[in-house]
Amino acid sequence: MSAATRFLVSGKVQGVFFRASTREQAQRLGLHGYAKNLADGRVEVLAAGDAGAIDALAEWLKRGPPQARVESVERHAADPVEAGSGFAAS
Repeated sequence: MSAATRFLVSGKVQGVFFRASTREQAQRLGLHGYAKNLADGRVEVLAAGDAGAIDALAEWLKRGPPQARVESVERHAADPVEAGSGFAAS
């Protein structure tokens, strides 16, 4: 059964290839969902798939790509249906 999690990532996470890097990580892990910028400067990530893969993505989100400076990662349960297919970075 597929699990899903919504992450809200705060810090210097916009304009540093965070979304594209998140998409690459998620695709490597076989996850579906998206990463998108929010108006308040955070990045929202919705990931659906294997629970272990979601946990691995969660650990990566705490660091992000080299240019990012992650201050916090909030984690919330989500509906796997919201993730769609593939992984988008918009």
